[in-house]
Amino acid sequence: MNVSELFVKCLENEGVKYVFGVPGEENEDLLFALDQSPVQFIPTRHEQGAAFMANVWGRLTGRAGVCLSTLGPGATNLLTGVADAFLDKAPLVAITGQASLERLHQESHQRIDVVRMFRPITKWNTAIADPDIVPSVVRKAFKVAELEKPGATHIELSEDMAKQEATGEPLPVECFRRPSPDYKALAATIDLLKQASKPLIIAGNGAIRKLASRHLRRFVEKYEIPVVHTFMGKGAVSYQSEQSLLSIGLGFRDFVAQAVDEADLILTIGYDIAEYDPKKWNTSKNKTIVHIDFEPAEVYAYYDPLVEVVCDISSTLWNLNRTMDSGEWRFDTQWYRPIRKRILGDIRSYDLKEGEAFHVPGAVNIISEIMQEEDLLLSDVGSHKLWIARNYLTSTPNGCIISNGLASMGIALPGGIAAALENPDRRIIAAMGDGGFLMNSQELETAKRLNLNFTVIVFNDNDYGLISWKQKMNRGRSTSTRIGNPDFVKYAESFGIKGYRPESVSELRAQLNEAVNSKKLCVVEIPVTTDVNFELRERLKAEKV
Repeated sequence: MNVSELFVKCLENEGVKYVFGVPGEENEDLLFALDQSPVQFIPTRHEQGAAFMANVWGRLTGRAGVCLSTLGPGATNLLTGVADAFLDKAPLVAITGQASLERLHQESHQRIDVVRMFRPITKWNTAIADPDIVPSVVRKAFKVAELEKPGATHIELSEDMAKQEATGEPLPVECFRRPSPDYKALAATIDLLKQASKPLIIAGNGAIRKLASRHLRRFVEKYEIPVVHTFMGKGAVSYQSEQSLLSIGLGFRDFVAQAVDEADLILTIGYDIAEYDPKKWNTSKNKTIVHIDFEPAEVYAYYDPLVEVVCDISSTLWNLNRTMDSGEWRFDTQWYRPIRKRILGDIRSYDLKEGEAFHVPGAVNIISEIMQEEDLLLSDVGSHKLWIARNYLTSTPNGCIISNGLASMGIALPGGIAAALENPDRRIIAAMGDGGFLMNSQELETAKRLNLNFTVIVFNDNDYGLISWKQKMNRGRSTSTRIGNPDFVKYAESFGIKGYRPESVSELRAQLNEAVNSKKLCVVEIPVTTDVNFELRERLKAEKV
């Protein structure tokens, strides 16, 4: 047995189903070892796409997704997707090839210091320098990647090390228990809740993981405490709950800001400040905050919790539920209801009427009608992301996947591939702008080759719309954002994929229904006007938000 074969045995031991990547000379031995393994190597059309697939696989399953590249340009192409997993807290293990050890000390063809390059965007990384350490390195990479808070790790395997003889066996994968919440921190939280009349929860990315959502829903509904979600926390509590105030995260004040202003206690649950800057909701630095998370709070003037409960989130919520069950609570359970009504009414106001030009929030309302509780919408990055985060009605954890840590364009189409592999029977939409689509549209071939079934929606405004929106808010005009596009229907058809381009609201509804229910890979181009983007801020100002 050589190092590559032992490495693959270790991947099997970790329960890996797929490795996404691009083949290269320096990972040849590893590829041939995978060829004899139940672990399936999926060739992608770009290493960035491979990393995004591993990223979304990790977010959906809680188990590390795996991506593979060769050295040099292959490794640099992985960087964006790995960095995205790092800031989005998605478990991912990246594997890169490297030149023979004999030439690493000098300038050499395609040779760069990949381990050093990956270090700032991974929780841990290393190069395998001895055959005997393979089981330990692989086990550590997966353990660290999946350990809360999850993230990316990286292993480098040089071409000559991959060929060396190896002995040893994979290390056992052991589960472990996290500590319970500190009793003093829990008691301090209870004391603050006793003093509060209008507590409010901000549910972040961590609130949708593990058992956190189940315990959070019980806590919210039993004590009628309102909850707002970050973009990545969508679905922690269903939008159908009377306590849900949907999402927060725009760069300017929205209706939900009123609830944050009025609240006299903020409980942040699984919240990362990388998701949404507290400076936007704690402007005066005067909010009383309880931080409930797997890790201590970041040090930041605008986010200075009075109490930090640092342990497993679900354990904290379970303990809160159990402790509070024996007490009497006099929270104001009506104060936030007019705000919820206002939020839902505003979303409905974007319903498209026959004869109107398409816009993203109107299309999102139709998507909300079509999609069911167990379905999945993945959003790319752009102006459409803000509308999906704000208006898409999400019922379940991981029912809407949004990247909002690194927030990289190009993630949704590769993410749809990972989602369709993870659950082939799930109805899935990958929604993106024309800019993000053409960053990784080559992965349509990968999806087609794998015979996967999901719907790709392309909102086409022939513009880098989010940048144009922000430029116009800041400068009154935009520059350097206009782009051109191919015929997206013909582009889809060139891959052997059904393409749609609706021309009326009735066609839009009918074609989206047909695509989503077709059990086939489809592309739907929706030409959109962007007037609503610029009108939103004026509308909110007029409403005195």
